[in-house]
Amino acid sequence: MKNKFIYLAIIAAGFASCEPEFENAVDANYTAGDADFTSYVAIGNSLTAGYMDGTVSRGSQINSYPNLLAQQFALVGGGAFTQPSYADDVNNLGGLMLGGMPIGTTRLVIDASQSRPENIAGTSTIEVSNLQATAYNNMGVPGAKSFHLLASGYGNVAGVALGQANPYFVRHATSPTATVLGDAMTKNPTFFTNWIGANDVLAYATNGGAKSDGMTPADDHNATGNLNPTTYGGNDITNSNVYANVYNQIITTLTSNGAKGVVCTIPSVTSIPYFTTVPYAPLSPTALGGSTNINALNAQLYGPLDGIFTAYGEPNRINPLSATSANPILIYDADATDRSAQITGALTPTLGAPTAAAFGAVFGKARQATAADLVVLPASSVIGTPNASAPSTLININGVSYPMANKWVLTANEKAKVASATAAFNSTIVSIASANNLAVADMNAIMNQLVSGLQIETGQIYTANYFSGVATENKVLFSLDGVHPNARGYAVIANEIIKVINEHYNANLPLHYVNNFPGINIVGSN
Repeated sequence: MKNKFIYLAIIAAGFASCEPEFENAVDANYTAGDADFTSYVAIGNSLTAGYMDGTVSRGSQINSYPNLLAQQFALVGGGAFTQPSYADDVNNLGGLMLGGMPIGTTRLVIDASQSRPENIAGTSTIEVSNLQATAYNNMGVPGAKSFHLLASGYGNVAGVALGQANPYFVRHATSPTATVLGDAMTKNPTFFTNWIGANDVLAYATNGGAKSDGMTPADDHNATGNLNPTTYGGNDITNSNVYANVYNQIITTLTSNGAKGVVCTIPSVTSIPYFTTVPYAPLSPTALGGSTNINALNAQLYGPLDGIFTAYGEPNRINPLSATSANPILIYDADATDRSAQITGALTPTLGAPTAAAFGAVFGKARQATAADLVVLPASSVIGTPNASAPSTLININGVSYPMANKWVLTANEKAKVASATAAFNSTIVSIASANNLAVADMNAIMNQLVSGLQIETGQIYTANYFSGVATENKVLFSLDGVHPNARGYAVIANEIIKVINEHYNANLPLHYVNNFPGINIVGSN
C-alpha cells in the first residue's frame, strides 16, 4: 500500500533570449496575469508531498515544489498555503509509526565515513494514529495512484494494517470516509497543480515488472482490460481506460468552480537513477574470485546450461563467464521459454534425478542479463549474496550461481509495457488539459533532456545520475532513494512550472535561485 518510490521528473531549463527573472530581482513588476492564486491547491502523490530520501520528513516537506510555488504566488496575491503538519517529526528523521511500531523507514543519508546511503539512526516520532483531521492546500499523498484520489476509506486508520488505507492520508483525512479530492475541494481552489499517474505504472516498474516471479502477461490488468481497480494488486499497471475516466473526473471537479491550473505529464520512469545506476554486467573477474572460480563455474554450471540452451536454438541465452572482462548477472525472466524439462533431462545422467530436477526448477527460465535490461537500485545489495531459497550451496549466489528474482530486473518486454502505459496516460493528460484550456508541464519531454544533460539558467549542468561521492554532491537533482528529487531538484521543478504559468496565463512570476537549495544530505557519522 505504501510506495516508497513515487516518480521524479525534472524540467529542463533552456536559455531564454533574455536574462531570467530570479526571486531576488530588484524592482520587478510581478503579476498574476490571468491566474488567481488566492487559494492554491496541489493534487498528487509523493512528489507533490515533498517526499525525499525514501520518506517525508519535516525538512523535506519544506522544499516540496507546491510550497516553493506558493512562495512565489504570495508575491502576486496568493493566499496562505498549508501542508500536513510534521511538527511531531521532532528530530527530522521521517519514517512512520503505527501504534508505536515502525511501518516506514527513516530518511536516507550519506555517512561520510562509509560513503554509502543508509537510514539515519533513530526512531521515528511520526505516529499515524495521531489524526489531524484537517484538509490542507498540499494534498499530495505518497503512494497514491490516480483512482486512490477518489476512494472513500483511503484515509481510514483502521484500514492501514489491512493494506486498505494510506498512512500518509490517514494522518490528515477529515474523516474515515473522506476522499483526497473531496478534502482538496474544501479549500475552494482558484488555482491548482495536478501531477498524478506516475504510481499507476511506477509500482510495476520498481518491482521489476512483477507481482510475483510467476507473473505472465495475462496477470497484467492493463493487458486484460480489467476496469475494476479494486481488484488490482499493488504492482499492477492501471488500465488506460480506467486512468482516463478517473483523470477526467479529477479535472472536472477541480475546474468546477472556474479554477485554472497546471497539469503535468508522466516521465519515462526507466530514465531515473533507480533503474540506471546498477550495471547489467557488474561481475568482474576479481568479484567472481579469479580464474579458478570462473573455470569451476563454467565447468559445473555455465557450460552445461549454454550447451542445453544452444541445442534448443538459444545460443546466447547463457554464455561462459569471462576471466578478462566484466560479466552479466544471471536473472530469472518470466517471459523466457521454460526449459526446466530439458535441463532436467540433460543433467539427469550426470547429476542424478533429484539434483537434475533441482537444476531444472532453478534455471528453467534463467538467462544472463543484457544491455536491454534495467537492474533496479536495491539489487546492488543483493547481487553476490547467498540465496536462502536455493536448493544447494553449489547454486546459491544471487546473480552468479542463482538467478536474480524477477523483482530485481526490468526486462525489455516489461519496459515495453511501462512505455505503452506511460504514452497512453500522457495522451489522456494532454487531451483533457486541452479540452479545459489548462497549462501543461511536459515532464516526459523534459526528462529526456535531463538524461543527456540539463543546463539551467545559471549555467549549471545536471544529469539523471545517482550520487557517487563528494565530486558529484552538488551536481545531482535526485535524492538518495534514486526516484525522488532532492531540495535542489524540487526547486528546478517549481521553476519549470512557473515558466509554464508565465507563458500560458500571461503572468510574471520570478524563478527560484536553484543553487540556494541543498543537494545530498551528508552527515559526519551516523
